[in-house]
Parts: sequence; structure tokens; C-alpha cells
Amino acid sequence: MLQLLDGKATALQIKEEIANEVRSLTAQGHRAPHLAAVIVGTDGASMTYVANKEKASHEVGFTSSVYRMSETTTEKQLLETIEFLNNDPDIDGFIVQLPLPKHIDEQRVINAISPDKDVDGFTPVNIGRMVLGEECFTPATPMGICTLLRRYGIETAGKHCVVLGRSNIVGTPVANLLSRKGFDCTVTMCHSKTQNLKALTLQADILVVAIGKAEFVTADMVKEGAVLVDVGIHRVEDATKKNGYRVIGDVKHGEVDAKCSWVTPVPGGVGPLTIVSLLQNTMQAYRKRL
Repeated sequence: MLQLLDGKATALQIKEEIANEVRSLTAQGHRAPHLAAVIVGTDGASMTYVANKEKASHEVGFTSSVYRMSETTTEKQLLETIEFLNNDPDIDGFIVQLPLPKHIDEQRVINAISPDKDVDGFTPVNIGRMVLGEECFTPATPMGICTLLRRYGIETAGKHCVVLGRSNIVGTPVANLLSRKGFDCTVTMCHSKTQNLKALTLQADILVVAIGKAEFVTADMVKEGAVLVDVGIHRVEDATKKNGYRVIGDVKHGEVDAKCSWVTPVPGGVGPLTIVSLLQNTMQAYRKRL
């Protein structure tokens, strides 16, 4: 019987756990954790994400700051802001919202973030620590996927996990995390150049889809009883909806879900855990500074 990996419910549960810890610590006289965000330009999706981060921060009792910079901000100005945040003792962690305008070198910006405040887990130091299995800030979406699997008691040891997508933000880190001790999956990573893709996805006990193509995975690509994690999120026009669109994933859920034992809904699956993971990383940074 199909069961949902309910990211919305799990996120609410974790937020309550964080809020209780923050209340306890502030009652002891400690300041609240402080999470900041830098956003350059007016990209709609980025603005929505930062607004949701602000809302979630306030819900758990964090202090939240947003540094809004214009589309014409120079790389030098952005790097100066990052240096200021790196050195501000009252800020526990911060993110630089991606994507950045084309005239700014994203990797140079990421490299400038202090690894101790890199709650997105994108700096080479944190990625390196993750690969080595050391304590680090884990990228938020892969961390959210792992949290869902763990909280729902999904059996992972010895299971074949197939990851579709090799991005630095999702595919590559989640493949690494699921192969480590604690999850112990045998992992196959697939991408746009993979041959015999369907033959590989049909072997997956756990299929993580982060390929960025709407409804790419169809029923003939999924094994009976598989655990399916859909990271994709796409807006498509739908005149029957009040807002004029509906949200779909990288999986054609209408035909695929019936074959699965567990599945993440879209929306309401991985998405809510991404922001919660950011809060968890900020708590980790905050505890080190107490």
C-alpha cells in the first residue's frame, strides 16, 4: 500500500523541536540564534524562498536578517557584504541566495563564505568534510531527503539507491550521504549521458529524482515497491486553478505512485525539509558559539 513521505508534517515536527530548544536557551539568558540571507536582484523564486526562510526563522524564535542588493551590485560589493557577515559575531550562519546575476562569479562568492557560517553547506570545506564523513554543514535539500528517510524508518542498509541528477546542490551530495555509514546504500548516480537509464532505474529500491525535467520519470521506469523521492518542482499553467498554475515534479505521479511503497508528494515532500535543514544547520552553528 502506498504511503506518503510527508515533508510538511515532518517539517512542522522538527520546527517544534527547534522552537522548544530556542525557548529553553533564551530562558537561560542566551541570545536567539541569528540566520541571515543575502539576495541580489529580484528573481521571483529566490524572493519567495528568502521570504519563506524569514517566516520559518521567526516561527522557531530565530533572529532573521535579509540583505537585499540590487541587480547592478558589483561582485566587489557582494564580497564586502560577505566579509562583514563572516566577521559579525552576532550572526551564526548566512546564505547567499542563488542564482546570482551573470556578471558575478558564483563560485568565487561561495568560496568567500566562512565555512563556520556556511549553513547552506556549499563551500569546498564543508563539501570536503561531508565526503570524508566528518562533521559539517550538509547541503539543505540532501539533508532533508536523508531526514525523511530516517524519520519514516525506511530501510536503507544494502539497498540499491539510484540518483537521477548530479548537481552540486542535490544529486552529488545525496549520493555521497546515502552511501555512508548510517545509510549504507549501494548508490548509482545517473545523468544526461547515462546509457540504458531505464534498465538502471528499474533496479532501484530507492529512486531519488533530481533531474530538473518535468514528469521525466514514468511508470515503466520504476520497480514495483520502490521508495520514490521526487526533488523536482515545476509550475505549469492550469486554468482550473485560482492562481492559474499547478506544481508538478520530475515524476509523473499519476501513473507512477501506484507502483511505489513510499513516495514524496509534490508539493509537500522534499521542499518543506529544505528550509528546516537550514534551520537545523543554523542551530548547529549557534550551539558551537554558545
